[in-house]
Amino acid sequence: MMESGTKRSSCVLLAIFMTISCLCFATSSKSILQTFTTNKNLKWKKWQKKVSNMYQGSWVQDMSYPLYNSSACPFIRKEFDCLKYGRPDHLYLQYRWQPNACDLPRFDGKHFLKKLKGKKIMFVGDSVSLNHFESLLCLLHAAVPDSIITEETNNSVRTVTFQDYGVSVKLFNSHYLVDIEQEKIGRVLKLDSLKDGNTWKDMDVLVFNTWLWWYRRGPKQPWDYVQEGETILEDMDRMVAFRKGLITWAKWVDSDVDTCKTKIIFQGISPSHYNGVEWGKPGVTNCGKETEPVSGSTYPGGSPLALQVLEDVLNSIKKPVHLLNITTLSQLRKDGHPSSYNGFRGMDCTHWCVAGVLDAWNELLYTAIIS
Repeated sequence: MMESGTKRSSCVLLAIFMTISCLCFATSSKSILQTFTTNKNLKWKKWQKKVSNMYQGSWVQDMSYPLYNSSACPFIRKEFDCLKYGRPDHLYLQYRWQPNACDLPRFDGKHFLKKLKGKKIMFVGDSVSLNHFESLLCLLHAAVPDSIITEETNNSVRTVTFQDYGVSVKLFNSHYLVDIEQEKIGRVLKLDSLKDGNTWKDMDVLVFNTWLWWYRRGPKQPWDYVQEGETILEDMDRMVAFRKGLITWAKWVDSDVDTCKTKIIFQGISPSHYNGVEWGKPGVTNCGKETEPVSGSTYPGGSPLALQVLEDVLNSIKKPVHLLNITTLSQLRKDGHPSSYNGFRGMDCTHWCVAGVLDAWNELLYTAIIS
């Protein structure tokens, strides 16, 4: 009887060990806990290194692209619908991102929906996040055009649900991630306050982005003062402020997010193309006449300082966060912006045409999530 009991206990212990996928329990054995944590971190770092290879490569022409017909997608805003607003050249649609060390999986919308069945994915950020969000919706809609799809907006959250799969794709508008509050003195950007996290942390996948608004000035700047602790200033070095805001977000991830349940992804710095010097065309002041990518794997203008700041902050986080490092590959795509082919006819070399470059972002996102 004792031998049978011992075998039964061993089986129970083995089963518990085999079903634990991440460190979500307390244990009385400090050495076992440390060993498990070390192994988990090593596995994460190895996976990160492997996946980071996806972002090193070049654009190759592929006549099987784009992955969907933008005219059939009901989710594209007039700011991003380049073909609808008369863009005459279509070559920008027929490029595929080719990593140097591997082949990037082609986006499979049905597979994505099946893998995320019953789950919630949320984009949190500015209008570039909206841009990214709409590309993903178009890719999914093209894969399941007859699926029942519902849409609702509640406060800062827009939700599109693919009912047949129970998958909700959400967008939370946040220019800075940290808070802006109305006070007696005016609108205050609080670099060390992040209250919206209570809404975010219940998601299964979070895709964050912030940068576009950190240098806004004048009437488009949505704050009057900036505050850290008890110190209130009319302004401060914007790169310093950007770092401080990111550090607040990073502390929130480490203290409030259960990364056993929620996968955290941070989108890299999305570039704009208003200075031709950066891609070898001095005197050019916008992307209006650009129809082809920069060839090769290196952008002449170099990497933006904001990306270095972002990488520094992400490296300080104890919990696993994946950098969707789209910066360099997007810098190469000076041809991918709406330019004047949008509903406002203004020159836009900041956002991206849908379909287009953002579909590659979502192929990378698909690989990062499914992996």
